[in-house]
Amino acid sequence: MDPALVDLDVYLADPTCAAAQAEAQRAAESLILTGALVVRDSRAPKEANDRFLDLFEDYFAQPDDVLRTDERPELGYQVGVTLENTEKPKCGRDDECLAVIAALDPAERPLDLSGHAADPKCRFFHRMTERPPYESKFPYSTAPNVVPAAMEGWETRVDEWGTHIKEAVEGVARMVAVGLGLEERTFLDAGRYGSHLLAPTATDLEKYGELNTIFAGFHTDLNFLTIHGQSRYPGLNIWARNTGKRIPARVPEGCLLVQAGKQLEWLSGGLIKAGFHEVICNEATLAALKRRKASHPDRPHIRISSTFFWHLTPDFRLEPMPDLTERAEKRFGPQKEYGAMLVGDQVRQELGLIALMS
Repeated sequence: MDPALVDLDVYLADPTCAAAQAEAQRAAESLILTGALVVRDSRAPKEANDRFLDLFEDYFAQPDDVLRTDERPELGYQVGVTLENTEKPKCGRDDECLAVIAALDPAERPLDLSGHAADPKCRFFHRMTERPPYESKFPYSTAPNVVPAAMEGWETRVDEWGTHIKEAVEGVARMVAVGLGLEERTFLDAGRYGSHLLAPTATDLEKYGELNTIFAGFHTDLNFLTIHGQSRYPGLNIWARNTGKRIPARVPEGCLLVQAGKQLEWLSGGLIKAGFHEVICNEATLAALKRRKASHPDRPHIRISSTFFWHLTPDFRLEPMPDLTERAEKRFGPQKEYGAMLVGDQVRQELGLIALMS
């Protein structure tokens, strides 16, 4: 059961027409069944994604001592760089997550996390947030961005692609709300002051490009919706909610991949589940690396993901919506008790589980 391909261009042209409504319903149903969807948005050109990948290949090719000046561990690494072997996949220690893995057919399980202490990927967080007109209870959510000293025109170059995929994921948020029978701006308004993060990851394939190396261990994302542009190197696997099958993620030209996160699962009372996924070095990764070395021998051979995390507002009260919870129970049976807490507390709790915040 592959994620559906939905057309955001059709929706944005006239959100009230029958074709747009059908796209919205397909978007919601794909998230319900698979935790993911593929979206076509002509406003996000491949050339901008390529420039973004080039930028971060150059950034992460810098020496570690230069990169380390961009770390902000006191802010839970929520701006700036996170170096390799820092972030730990919580599924290596979390009982609920381990139970999900154990329930899968052995042939469909992710790569074994035992002995995998931390991910070898690096990450950079660049905040793309509207500052709230009040004092937030969560200082990490309004921390200033880090601007690397050696990268000329950094913010303009980063914001180019960041703006494209932020617009795309907010279009998806509108579509999904309509597809679920909610007001179009339900999720947009709940995430107006969200701690949205342009969040590329980087894995050095000269160092870690060995078959069956785990780049990012089996996990779900803690935010509301995650969106990815195309990477130059395959390796992302996702698991649909109801099939138990490992699905190699394929993003067609001109499209973006969207995945549900924990905040959406929580707000929907389990009607939409956060999508489990991993990033690994597989045969396709190595084939792409061989091609890239032949065509671009002088470029850094670093796997960059053009990822964006869209969040709900930190001071928003996160609790299941009754109508969606009722639908979840009718379709899938009793759901777990999610309770209620502020989004900012949920984020801090999840960051603790992956060793980024105490």
